[in-house]
Amino acid sequence: MLQISELYIYPIKSLTGIPVREARVTATGFEHDRRWMLIDENNLFISQREVPEMALMQVAIENDGLTVTYKEQRLFIPFESEDKSRGDVTIWDDTCIANYVGYEADKWFSTMLRVNCRLVCMPDDSRRLVDQKYAPGDLVTSFADGYPFLIIGQASLDDLNSRLQTPLPMNRFRPNMVFTGGQPYEEDSMANFTIRDINFYGVKLCGRCVMTTIDQNSAEKGKEPLKTLASYRQKNKNVYFGQNLVHKGDGIISVGDVMTVLKLNYEERFTIPTEVRI
Repeated sequence: MLQISELYIYPIKSLTGIPVREARVTATGFEHDRRWMLIDENNLFISQREVPEMALMQVAIENDGLTVTYKEQRLFIPFESEDKSRGDVTIWDDTCIANYVGYEADKWFSTMLRVNCRLVCMPDDSRRLVDQKYAPGDLVTSFADGYPFLIIGQASLDDLNSRLQTPLPMNRFRPNMVFTGGQPYEEDSMANFTIRDINFYGVKLCGRCVMTTIDQNSAEKGKEPLKTLASYRQKNKNVYFGQNLVHKGDGIISVGDVMTVLKLNYEERFTIPTEVRI
């Protein structure tokens, strides 16, 4: 039996994730997931790739906003900002509308991270389509790299850790969902599964970058897990771990929920799935 064992929400892109017992599925992913993002002076997104210290910023969801804690300093970010200005921001190859959160947040993050930056939030009327190469249609996502969800099997991490000298925690890979049961890398072949009444579709294996080499507790960089993953999870010069998902439906899913697989990708286990039309 495949069963959800962990759920994570990452309110501000590239800051720490929040483990939750249940999460609400919305059109763009989990509620509050990657709805905020830091941008540079050119309105281009900033991540741990450029500023590893972002890994050390702890985020909590409150009733009326977010609290960010870093080096014993705290910032409260209300869900409803007084600043109504907005502009175009760029994330990878996409440009979309975002609201500027305000001067105080910009000053706090710029001071804490020692880099000029601004905090933005994705408004409800901003629509960012998922990668049309793999999931054509009108499905949308937030400020995630490309898709609403990332899923990884616990068995996959266990297999990777059996090859490493020092085991790594799941937070290196920043999934939204983790499941138990099944075989290592079983998520690779999941073309369609359900949790409760919500359909999820595996559309693209997740290419991994240098962020996976950043210790989320110290912000220090190393060579693993990319060095080891490249020895058995590499294709076309990319290293893959986890499956990107799109979905149909909304509602609440919880730790302990059962996953029911309806359709498999019958290609060789470690191949990049062809485009999925929903």
